[in-house]
Amino acid sequence: MSQLPPCPACKSTFTYEMDNLLACPECGHEWNPAEAAVEEAGLVVRDANGNILQNGDTVITIKNLPVKGASQSIKAGTKVRNIRLVDSDHNIDCKIDGFGAMALKSEFVKKA
Repeated sequence: MSQLPPCPACKSTFTYEMDNLLACPECGHEWNPAEAAVEEAGLVVRDANGNILQNGDTVITIKNLPVKGASQSIKAGTKVRNIRLVDSDHNIDCKIDGFGAMALKSEFVKKA
């Protein structure tokens, strides 16, 4: 008998297969084991459209973003090159021409 992974929500070992999903009888959580393996592989950051971002990608801002301490904001449509992904609230570190080093939220950018 093959060993099934524990529930990611409650860590219960009493998981069972249900069609192509795995289910937990204790908390009722259902998940796809293939998607869980991809998410466990590392940090997954998605843009406003749901595209997966990677280090070194180029993104475009989708709205005007005010900058604390600056007299002007980052305009919608500003292209940001060579991003770096980090595990925090603002999950994109980058350098923007005219502003310098910035931290952006991925929900305000789209992949170029």
